[in-house]
Amino acid sequence: MRILRSFPAFAALACCAWLLCGCAAVSAVPGTTIHVPGTSKVPGTVTNLHSITATPLATPLPNPLALIDAAGLDFAERRIVSVYERVSPSVVSITTQVMRQDFFFNVVPEEGSGSGFVLDKEGHILTNYHVIEGAERIEVAFGDQLSAPADVVGYDARNDVAVLKVNLPSAALEPVVLGESENLQVGQWAIAIGNPFGQFGRTLTTGVISALGRTLQGPDGRSISGVIQTDAAINKGNSGGPLLDSSGRVIGINSAIFSPTGTNAGVGFALPVDTIKRMLPDLLGVGRYRHPWLGVRYAYNITPGLAEVLKLPTNAGLLLVEIYNTSPLAGAGVLGAQRQDVIGNQRVYTGGDILIAVDGQAVTNLDQLESLLEKNYRVGDSVNLTIIREGQTKQITVELVEEPANG
Repeated sequence: MRILRSFPAFAALACCAWLLCGCAAVSAVPGTTIHVPGTSKVPGTVTNLHSITATPLATPLPNPLALIDAAGLDFAERRIVSVYERVSPSVVSITTQVMRQDFFFNVVPEEGSGSGFVLDKEGHILTNYHVIEGAERIEVAFGDQLSAPADVVGYDARNDVAVLKVNLPSAALEPVVLGESENLQVGQWAIAIGNPFGQFGRTLTTGVISALGRTLQGPDGRSISGVIQTDAAINKGNSGGPLLDSSGRVIGINSAIFSPTGTNAGVGFALPVDTIKRMLPDLLGVGRYRHPWLGVRYAYNITPGLAEVLKLPTNAGLLLVEIYNTSPLAGAGVLGAQRQDVIGNQRVYTGGDILIAVDGQAVTNLDQLESLLEKNYRVGDSVNLTIIREGQTKQITVELVEEPANG
């Protein structure tokens, strides 16, 4: 597994692939043939875009060439061509300059590259945070004829997302259409458009959604959950480009690959668009994403074995050890560890409250708690916590606040 950062000098650095710098298929149940392109809603049916019929294979086609147009393209090819024609003008190339120290500790400029896409007519561009991290200068190119400097409007290192802004006439900007990622299915088409290796502009690759719900380590070392996996070819330079469904709607932002060589090996990853849409109001409005926070500093993940050794009243949950003094949990009177016990040759902190659910959703470990809050809640939301204290179950309501920088 290899990390592919935004800057060439770092291309050989290591493991899971944060790149520098895939779509809902027209589907049909076995026994049907789609005659013209459409948008797949339910397996076996298609709607919109064109007049569409589905004919059982048992019924001979009146004209087998009906699937082929005047240019010799079948319906699937026409659909891909249409997506490229509509979306490629929205995809941009991003070049950055970062000041680095060389072997002799001299500060020298270093260039990096990545991809991005236009969000709106106001000039906002979405890309990966690692594409522009530490950049002194950012240039956005719209094909070969137009480029402009860009400023960073907002970013979130944890989810590897950044929003840039260019000052260009609205007529020069072609925004993408943001789709949805909640109901994606493994096997749907995936289309990626980006700028591989920083020199092959607006390159399209196709594949399928290979898996859903993957978890990756973000640029800040924390976990990103719900990630889309695709086999659409993604290489260095594709980071920040869109992952599209077969209607050309953005379903994710291409961010990483798993590769032993640093180039495409058929395992790419994209941050889902629902996560991006949740973050955009904060990124555009306050320049950062405000992560919802309860204030757990340290806790044990309860297992049946630990529950037996410590004689706990539950086999699952979080045994709270330490909570932040100014956190919502502390304000609600939730307790961390009250004593220390020595079990075998280990010191164990016990006597704290046990968190077992948030709004009725079971909590089993810290990563799952963080993912639950990230996906379902925003700062200011109230949540109902189910706590066990000294064998008694309690319900406590707290209001989520923004996680502090050192949280």
